[in-house]
Amino acid sequence: MLNDEICKKREELNKSIEQHKDYAQIYKISVELDKLIVKYYKTLSNA
Repeated sequence: MLNDEICKKREELNKSIEQHKDYAQIYKISVELDKLIVKYYKTLSNA
């Protein structure tokens, strides 16, 4: 489900930040998370 994807992506982002990964990698994950959140809110507005 979309909520699960968001949680997994958020965990991935947090781990990347904690591990001081490359900024470009952190940014990419952050953008992916943002897209999932937008998708989630769009499903709410269509309900």
